[in-house]
Amino acid sequence: MTFMVKFWGVRGSIACPTADHIRYGGNTTCIAMHVGDRCLVFDAGTGIRDLGREYLKGGSGDISLLLTHTHWDHINGFPFFTPAYSDKYNLTIWAGHLKDAGHSIREILSSQMNNPMFPVPLEAMRANLTFNDFSAGETIDVGGGMTIRTAALNHPNGATGYRVDHEGKSACLITDTEHVPGEMDQNILNLIEGADLVIYDSTYTEDEFPSKVGWGHSTWNEGMKLCQAAGVKRMAIFHHDPEHNDAFMDKLEDEAVKAWSGNFVAREGMDVRL
Repeated sequence: MTFMVKFWGVRGSIACPTADHIRYGGNTTCIAMHVGDRCLVFDAGTGIRDLGREYLKGGSGDISLLLTHTHWDHINGFPFFTPAYSDKYNLTIWAGHLKDAGHSIREILSSQMNNPMFPVPLEAMRANLTFNDFSAGETIDVGGGMTIRTAALNHPNGATGYRVDHEGKSACLITDTEHVPGEMDQNILNLIEGADLVIYDSTYTEDEFPSKVGWGHSTWNEGMKLCQAAGVKRMAIFHHDPEHNDAFMDKLEDEAVKAWSGNFVAREGMDVRL
């Protein structure tokens, strides 16, 4: 059984491909999970461009793209995802935050590619595209014998957390969520219980968080509390603020690993096998 997680983009807000953002990476959110014989892609930030080039080496296939939400740092790589322009690929796109607000994922992805914002329309994509809108909290079926549960997250305009279970292994993506100090988010606790890996929104430090309330993000300290309470094995510190350069992240990682051996910092290009 194969259950591999690879980080193609680990930043939040905006890409920062600068000389002091090398070791942890500068691309925005994109994660690939290879589960059995299926490929799941989570979010379409700038990291999805390199992932697409890697997929083209395979020549064809089925890809499921599951979006946490549609703020720009999570979708602005989508027009550069080259398998979407090939008729040899089947691409199914899922989103859980738009349906209840009266929108659709096709509408949103098309709008960012419309004139005058982008020169190539969605209709230029030749892959077999399928768009699925659901309500966060539902369990969705992408095939391949896996179970994907979802939960609503606390983020402006909404966001969706995901849990993938397959043959006794599980990985969760909990990004773009804001905690309430002194409270544990029951939605998240229920979703991550007993997971092998939780990828958690750790945009801010504890010192930074008070001035960022309302922006929709959390801290690694809060993620660690949730993971420990839920019996999670490992937590990936994720969605790094673009102001946090390599030196900053080195110090953060040292502090986090000392606090709990289950913590590690996600780096662009990192592979994790469950």
